[in-house]
Amino acid sequence: MARLSRAETQQRTRGRVLVAARAEFAEFGFRAARIDAIAERAALTRGAVYSNFPGKRALYLAVLAELAECPGEFVSAPPGTTMREALGALARAWVARLPHADTDPHDLARLGSDLIPEVLADERMRLPYHQLMNLDALLVALALERLEPPETEPGVPPARRVRLAETVLTALHGASHMAAVAPGFVEPFDIVTVCERLAGLRLGDWWSPPAVVAPAHRVDERWAPPPAFDLVRAEPADLLDDGLVAVLGLHRLAAAEQAVRSTPPGAAVTVVMVTGDPRELTPLARLILAELCDCLRRAFPRAAWPRLRVVCDESGAVAAAAGVSAVSDATETAIRIDAGRILARADGADACHAAASTARTPTPSVTG
Repeated sequence: MARLSRAETQQRTRGRVLVAARAEFAEFGFRAARIDAIAERAALTRGAVYSNFPGKRALYLAVLAELAECPGEFVSAPPGTTMREALGALARAWVARLPHADTDPHDLARLGSDLIPEVLADERMRLPYHQLMNLDALLVALALERLEPPETEPGVPPARRVRLAETVLTALHGASHMAAVAPGFVEPFDIVTVCERLAGLRLGDWWSPPAVVAPAHRVDERWAPPPAFDLVRAEPADLLDDGLVAVLGLHRLAAAEQAVRSTPPGAAVTVVMVTGDPRELTPLARLILAELCDCLRRAFPRAAWPRLRVVCDESGAVAAAAGVSAVSDATETAIRIDAGRILARADGADACHAAASTARTPTPSVTG
């Protein structure tokens, strides 16, 4: 038998730790679970656990992310699905995962009940969580807009459905929180009905581009990104497509909307999520996106799935290919891709709009 490489050995050890941690958290909950007990379950040393995960919370988030990313087979909604039907299906997929009054305390459905207390307890978690909620709302809004484009009025900025999506997510997350602290209080059918009826809500929602934006830098560089995975569609992402790539730290994810709205229809838009704390915050990002996108893929026809792609760049390899050598949660860089070349780059606030608009402006001809 061939000997395992160092990377294969580490991956196998990591897998054993995750299996053991899942059992420990399911039996005792996050608070009462112990790293020593997890190491014993995995037949490993305490040091082997800490060599793969910096602490119990990081391990807890990794377990939740692994579970969320393995949802099983599903069939997406058929063509012709209405907004009301899609929101009802989104809510049904969401509440189907919630614990009920008769759910066993050790059931995996209760495993995520300690997530929100952990977010509330640590400011380092709250801002990324807030920004991830913004990204979730944008994804739902884009699906709704593709399903039933909002009406537009002359002289009024383009309408959108982000505020409607935020209202839907507020209802769904509220149901999750109540199911965690008071199982049986939430009637799933009522939540589905509420979300269906929100389809008729009109909130006067619109988006306009920033008034003043520093121009992007015009460049002409080869674009050679590494393989990447799209969390929205749960499939490989072709980052060579013409369009915009936005490298955003977990404190800057709200800028994803600017990337979508500033880019012409038909162009690819990719958000590359990066963080200065990948061992703890990357699994949080994976978890939040996986929970929402699994429901979204079930509820909406494939043709209505958002054109926005989201890549979790834990190693920073995609960011490095985009010219971002050092990443943090405050990173905000955008590049415009055309025919395998980077034609514009912008950094800082409004970078997405700057890169998109600069790339559309013809380069002045030089004569002489």
